[in-house]
Amino acid sequence: MSGKGSTPTAIHLAILLAIFLAGHVVVSDDTTPIPADASAVRGWFSANVQAFRTRKATLDPEVVAAEANRQVITVRQDGTGNFKKINDAIKSIPSGNTRRVIIWIGAGEYREKITIERTKPFITFYGSPNAMPTITQSCTALQYGTLDSATVIVESDYFVAANIIFKNSAPRPDNIRKGAQGLALRISGTKAAFYKCKMLGFQDTLCDDKGVHFFRDCYIEGTVDFIFGRGKSIYLNTQLHVLGDKDVSVITAQARDSATEDVGYSFVHCHVTGTGKRTYLGRAWMPYPRVVFAYTSMTDVVLPVAWDENSNPQRRQTVYFAEYKCYGAGANMVGRAKYSKKLTNAQVRPYLTLGYIHGSKWLLPPPRL
Repeated sequence: MSGKGSTPTAIHLAILLAIFLAGHVVVSDDTTPIPADASAVRGWFSANVQAFRTRKATLDPEVVAAEANRQVITVRQDGTGNFKKINDAIKSIPSGNTRRVIIWIGAGEYREKITIERTKPFITFYGSPNAMPTITQSCTALQYGTLDSATVIVESDYFVAANIIFKNSAPRPDNIRKGAQGLALRISGTKAAFYKCKMLGFQDTLCDDKGVHFFRDCYIEGTVDFIFGRGKSIYLNTQLHVLGDKDVSVITAQARDSATEDVGYSFVHCHVTGTGKRTYLGRAWMPYPRVVFAYTSMTDVVLPVAWDENSNPQRRQTVYFAEYKCYGAGANMVGRAKYSKKLTNAQVRPYLTLGYIHGSKWLLPPPRL
């Protein structure tokens, strides 16, 4: 055996190099699927979405530059922060922003209508987990048009929200008043992440408009089409709460409109809950919607048929409505629409990996302040 003063062998050097690399450079894995066991999801996320300092090599160069030079500004209604209003904090960020700006929002209800313009990427809304702020406004499609009725509109890229409540406080539509629907949130920028957020409204609560997005540990409630748009998104461990009654409710209206468009919604380890018993998981608002539910619990709020062709029988040939190993009273595949799919292991795999949203290039854990 070599003594302490011996020259290291090639094997020893290789081991030391491997240890060094393991501690300093981590390549996020876009191919490892979300595990079937819900209790293993936290570990999967930690392994595949590691902190900025450990995986700079995998990220978009713009992300690396932004995260290396981050800034925190505070909003407090009592005047103890940098600003009293969220809009004032956003106005302080210059157009063409290239650094991560975390707007730390104190507890309370902020009655503001907010638009983050495309020229202001890398903005984070952060609320304390035990004192989540609410951003709310009463806006309807009659007043602004559907897409611009959102309480918060995000048009810029690389947006993050953690521990925020987005709410549209307009009254529930009654099928009599025209244009009564209103959005809580519209996300139109790409590479956006939402952690432990709530989206509260009725019809059209969340417009997952366009771009790649990631939602984890969120709560989204509504009545009709309360998740809609042309986004390409993963929803992980998110509660979809239906505010149902005697009328029909619809969770998703995914807006893929051609066979070549690479968009769709993937719900993994989610929970469908609520009231009423006349809920569709999705409807064919556009000709080619793509919606997948995997490992998701469903109460009897879900109709046995589960999916709706939107009075367009020809769309039975073009929709991609699919389920994989879901469970609960509403997940029984007996009685399902014949044009829906029960996926195999191989078919579902692309919808269970971060590769679906190119996560290794931009996705980071939620901030800690």
